[in-house]
Amino acid sequence: MKQSVLTRYRVMAYVTAVMLLVLSTCMVFKYGFGKGEDITFVVSQAHGLLYMIYLVFAFDLGQKARWPFGKLLWILVSGSIPFAAFFVEPKVVAEVKPLIAADEDEDAQDAPTSLSKV
Repeated sequence: MKQSVLTRYRVMAYVTAVMLLVLSTCMVFKYGFGKGEDITFVVSQAHGLLYMIYLVFAFDLGQKARWPFGKLLWILVSGSIPFAAFFVEPKVVAEVKPLIAADEDEDAQDAPTSLSKV
């Protein structure tokens, strides 16, 4: 597995989490105070689009890390629960980093150590 797979996931996890907090705040203003209906619509659409991208990247990471379905489902759902991604993302990183390091070590061992003259 490459580092870029984890990086894509991490970026989208944080972006989705922040957008969900912004959306939650907008919803409080919309339904609690009757203000900000237009901005709530825009933020909800943006969060929906970003969440779909998050789902693709999280699914890709889960497939490459060979997670069981229950774990993958929890990580996919964490993008729709306020604050959950902030707790799930560090655990995912801690679990995936050794997999990336192992793949890099394996690639380094497979690489030729010296060039032969022709």
